[in-house]
Amino acid sequence: MRAKARRDAPHLAGTIVFYTLGAFIAFTVFALAWVGIRGALAVGHLNDVRMSAPELVSSFTSDPSEATEQLRLLADDTGAARSLTSDAVWRLLERAPWIGPQLEAVRVVTASSDDLVRLSALPLVEAIPAGALDALKPVDGRIDVSSLTILEGPATDAAAQATKALTHVRSIDRTPLMGRLAYLTDQVEQVFAQSVGAFDAVSRASQLLPDMLGGAGARSYLILVQNNAEFRSLGGITGTALLLQTENGRVTLAGSESATALSRGISDPVVALPEDVQSIYGTRPARYFHNLTQIPDFTVDGPLAREMYRRQTGREVDGVIAIDPVMLSYLLEATGGVLLPDGTAVDADNAVSLFLSDVYKRYSDPAEQDAFFAASSAAIFNAFLDGRGSSAGLIAAFARAVDERRVSLWNARTEEQIIVEGSSMAGQLPSTDAQMPRFGVFLNDGTGSKMSYYVKPDVSLVWDSCQASGERGFRQLTLRANLGNTAPEDAGTSLPWYITGGGVYGVAPGTARVVTNVYLPEGFELVSAQASNGATFTATELAGRSVLTYGADLPPQTAVNVTIVVKGTSSATTAEALVTPTADSAVNPVIRTTCSVPSPALGGSVN
Repeated sequence: MRAKARRDAPHLAGTIVFYTLGAFIAFTVFALAWVGIRGALAVGHLNDVRMSAPELVSSFTSDPSEATEQLRLLADDTGAARSLTSDAVWRLLERAPWIGPQLEAVRVVTASSDDLVRLSALPLVEAIPAGALDALKPVDGRIDVSSLTILEGPATDAAAQATKALTHVRSIDRTPLMGRLAYLTDQVEQVFAQSVGAFDAVSRASQLLPDMLGGAGARSYLILVQNNAEFRSLGGITGTALLLQTENGRVTLAGSESATALSRGISDPVVALPEDVQSIYGTRPARYFHNLTQIPDFTVDGPLAREMYRRQTGREVDGVIAIDPVMLSYLLEATGGVLLPDGTAVDADNAVSLFLSDVYKRYSDPAEQDAFFAASSAAIFNAFLDGRGSSAGLIAAFARAVDERRVSLWNARTEEQIIVEGSSMAGQLPSTDAQMPRFGVFLNDGTGSKMSYYVKPDVSLVWDSCQASGERGFRQLTLRANLGNTAPEDAGTSLPWYITGGGVYGVAPGTARVVTNVYLPEGFELVSAQASNGATFTATELAGRSVLTYGADLPPQTAVNVTIVVKGTSSATTAEALVTPTADSAVNPVIRTTCSVPSPALGGSVN
């Protein structure tokens, strides 16, 4: 019997192993099928969300009550997707090699999407009173913003919840993800970041606008209309200044001044600029109204404009706002065309070329140009104040301009300026954080003309390598900047002398001279800097940031390429470059790159 038992033991062990292995294989097949089916269903729900998003955005700006119903339907989809990707079998397989990280990434994305819809977007939309957006549209020059005060709490909560959802998506380790899934995860992160920005903007607006529009007493603001045809760091020279007055929601344009008039008689700086600012920009921003936005920090430029305006007019304003003609063209998309005082019809299609190029062909006298700019800006603003255009169109116009950093705001009241700071409207120096190193590429005209209208910057960023999200590592980041002069080859003779400069400042007519200041990300060191024209780079510092300055003379139809490489230890997977907004609305002033980590089995590039 013992001998037989010994003979049967290997057979029994084999049988046990066979059935155990068979059970494991069966369970694995079942689990994979289970996950595959549930994953496919979840993808279907998320695809419904993706397909509905554009219509949702449109309905939100036109009719929040309709958006509420759509969001509730979306919440059903995101909730179903979350349920399908969070059961015990799914979580168990997340521990498996290779497939586990893929499943975990899908679960985190679906759960975060559900949080973004249920905890952030839906409560905010439900809090918007009926007709609230229509109330933001001026009626006889008055804006009723009382409904915005109701949104302050919900908007702040929405921004906080959206930030949490973004944090969860950013925590996903991209290293083991398949190429397609890594790419989609990056795309989701960008959408979440945009959502955070939108909710944050609503939160800040609900806190600022009631008082800024005179809800607690009369206010006055100086509007600087920049001219991108002559570069300054934040856009262009300040050609016209408008005085905006508000009281109890009523908005009026109370006057206008040219930069020439506001600079007349000033010989010494109106305020003492810090030494690091003077080392790069001298004292001109504090002596010439045209040069206010040469310093790429509106927390400095705003107070400069206020003090210069006070000295020249005796009026003290409560804040300063900078805009540009491209922003005005967006506004004209909403209001429709406007007939200017001289009989010229201006609309979204011809506004930029009219204000930044054609006007110089029509008027050779700078005084006539100043009068035209002042009258034109006032006419467009009055069209807005008259209530022309839809609420949805107006909101979209302002939102686009703010996203492109074509609108800057500085508030003289400290408690209100605190709310502005940190937003894109603050116009502050690029700031690097744990999630994103930021360059600044700021352009300034050196021709003394309007040739910047023809200069097109093309900026890109590339990581040399990537690492898992949240994992710090040593790496290099490369910025490439191409500046091209698109003016016709005969620009020196075919364009008016006021556009070319006529060689007055030593630059051949038709050539565009551009001085570029590149602000390096904080915490990163310079590896190399090269320019195709052999330019010499001058290294300085401003506010703790390393700054490289170089010049380029661009004859018509030529370009200069610059490559700057920096290195540092960082856990970031994205990077940004803030670029001077130009006259071309197709050139995005905010350049972003994401460090996508492909699966080792699939290969591929890191950007």
